[in-house]
Amino acid sequence: MSATPREVPRLAVEDFFGPPARTRASISPDGTRIAYLAPWRERLNVWVESVDADEEARCVTADDNRSVHTYHWTDDPRWLLYEQDGDGDENWHVYRVDLENPDAEAVDLTPFPGATVAGFETSVARPGRALLHLNRRDPAEFDLYELDIAAGELTLLAENPGQVAGWLHTPDGDLYAQTWTADGDIEFAQWDTGTGKPRPVTTFDGSDYPLGINPFQLTPDGTGLWLGSNRGSDRTRLVLLDLATGEEIEVDSHPDFDLDTRSTVFPTLPSPLIRNRHTGELIGARYLGERQVIHPLDSHFAAVLENLEKLSDGDLSAVSCDVSGRRWVVSFTHDRDPHVTHYYDHTTGESRLLFRPHPHLDPRVLAPMTPVTIPARDGLRLPAYLTLPLGVEPTGIPLVLLVHGGPWHRDSWGYNPLVQLLANRGYAVLQVNFRGSAGYGKTFLKAAIGELAGKMHDDLIDAVEWAVTEGYADRDRVAIFGGSYGGYATLVGVTFTPDVFAAAIDSCGPSNLVTFLRTVPEFVRPHLVNNWYLYAGDPSDPQQEADLLARSPISRVDQIRTPLMVVQGANDVRVVKAESDRIVDALRARGVEVEYLVKDDEGHGFVNPDNNIDMYDTADRFLARHLGGQPSAE
Repeated sequence: MSATPREVPRLAVEDFFGPPARTRASISPDGTRIAYLAPWRERLNVWVESVDADEEARCVTADDNRSVHTYHWTDDPRWLLYEQDGDGDENWHVYRVDLENPDAEAVDLTPFPGATVAGFETSVARPGRALLHLNRRDPAEFDLYELDIAAGELTLLAENPGQVAGWLHTPDGDLYAQTWTADGDIEFAQWDTGTGKPRPVTTFDGSDYPLGINPFQLTPDGTGLWLGSNRGSDRTRLVLLDLATGEEIEVDSHPDFDLDTRSTVFPTLPSPLIRNRHTGELIGARYLGERQVIHPLDSHFAAVLENLEKLSDGDLSAVSCDVSGRRWVVSFTHDRDPHVTHYYDHTTGESRLLFRPHPHLDPRVLAPMTPVTIPARDGLRLPAYLTLPLGVEPTGIPLVLLVHGGPWHRDSWGYNPLVQLLANRGYAVLQVNFRGSAGYGKTFLKAAIGELAGKMHDDLIDAVEWAVTEGYADRDRVAIFGGSYGGYATLVGVTFTPDVFAAAIDSCGPSNLVTFLRTVPEFVRPHLVNNWYLYAGDPSDPQQEADLLARSPISRVDQIRTPLMVVQGANDVRVVKAESDRIVDALRARGVEVEYLVKDDEGHGFVNPDNNIDMYDTADRFLARHLGGQPSAE
C-alpha cells in the first residue's frame, strides 16, 4: 500500500547510518547460545546470549576503536574467534576470545606487523583447528598455515614459491594449489611437498574468472572440489571436480541465473554454498537474478527451507544451525525491512522473531526497490533497480544515479541505507548493472573488456536517458554517486560527459588508472592479470599506459564544471589518498567547487558509524544544495 505524504516523515541520517541494535546473529554448534554484533562504546562488538535460559547477554569483545564485523564460532564451546584490521589498513588479524573467562583479554593469534590473514576457515575434519593464508614472510605471497585454536600455535603447511593464488589441504594431508600461467590461465595441481613439483589436475581460462573461481571448496572427504564453473557455458553453475581425474560433474545449475558469488567481493555476504555444519556436506546452493533462488540439495534442508521461507517475504540471507540440524538462526534480505532475524526449531516447529536490527525504521515509510531492464544504445539489456520516493508524484523529480564498485560486482535487491536516505529526501534512485557487472554470464561480463570510460560509461548515460524519457527524472537535476570503481565512474561522468550531471559524489575512486594500478597492495598485484590488466590495461606496457591515462579522469580535469564532493579514507591501501588529492588539488587550483572529506581512521570504505554518519550527512546537504532537496530531519 502506498503511503500518503503525511505518512512519510523526514528521517535523520542517523536513522539510516547509526549502528544497528543487533545484527549478524548465528547459533553456536551445540545450539545453546546465539552470538551477534551490537554496540559497545559506540562500536560494534560481539555479544553472546543463551537460547533457552533467561540470562543477560554478555559482550565478549572489547574493541572501542573500530567496529568488529566478522566472527567465527569454533567446535569447542570455550573459544570464539573474530577478525580485525587496524583503522582500515586491511592487515587482518585473527583474535581468540575465551568464553569461559569473561575477564581474559582477547588473544591475537596472528601477531605479525604488516601481515594479513586471508581465506580463514575452520575444519570439520580437523576439530580444534583452522586453515589460513598468511603473508608474514613476503607481503606478495601467502603461505598456508594450520592454527591450533586452543594452543594458539601456527604450523606452516606450505610455503608459497611464487604465483600461488591459493592453497587447499585435504584431511589426509594432500596439498593442492592454484597458480597462474604467464598468459593468465589458472592451473590447479596437486603439490608434492617432498619435491615441490606439481601434478596438474585441470586448467581454467583465467579470462573467464576476473576475480578467481568462487566457490572453490573441498568436499569433506577431500576427494573432490565444489566450484563455480562456466566452462563451456555462459552461466556459472555448481560442479564437482574429481581431484584424481580432473573431470567436472555438474551438481546443480539454474537455467537463467548464475550462482550468487557476491561474497567474492564482500565476504560478509552469504556464500553461494549452504553446508551442513556437522558433516560439511552440501545442502543448498544460492542463485541470484532479480531476486534470490535457493536450490535445496538435501531432503532435510528442503523441509527446513520450506518453513524458513514462510517467516518473511524477503530473501533468505545468513543461515546457521546447530550440528543436529534442529535449531536455526536466519536473517532475511528485504528492501524495506533489513536483516530481520528469526529463531526456528525444526523439531517442534517453533519460531520466533529474535530482533529487527533497526527497530526504529518503519517499513511502511521506506521506499520499495523495483527491478527494471534498460536498453543500452547497442542493444545490450541492462538489469537495474529503480527506487522511487513515497509521497510524491514520481514525474520529473531529481534523480541520483548510484554506481556500484568492482566493477566486477553487482547491485541487487535488498535494503540499502543510502538508497533509502535518498528516497526519503525525495530523489529517485537508479542502480544500473552496466556491462562488466558480475552475475549475468560471461558474455555480459566480457562486454566490458577495453570499455572503461567507453561503453561502460555509455551504459550509465543510457540509464539516465531512460529515466528521463520514462518521465521519472528531471534532466537538469541528475546526480552521480559511487564508491571505489563507482567513484571512478563518477569522476568519468564529470570529465567525459560534463553536461549530464548537476552534482557528483566520488568516494575513494581512482583519478589516474596508471598510478592506481602501480600503488595497489603487493598481495593484490598477482590477481590483476585477469581483471584490471585485461579489462583496462597494464601500465608496464607504454602503449597501454597511454591508453590508461587517456581513460583517466585526471587527463580531463579541465572539463570539470559539475559541483563535486570527494570522500577518502586516509588509510586506504587499494585506492590511496593521493588519487583523491590529485583531483581535488587540480580543481582547487582552477577555483572549481569541490568538497573534500577525509577520515584518518578509515580505509577503503568507512566502517565506524560516526564516520558514516558524518559522510552521509555531508553528502545529504551537498545534494540538497544542487538538486533542490531538503537535507535535515527538521
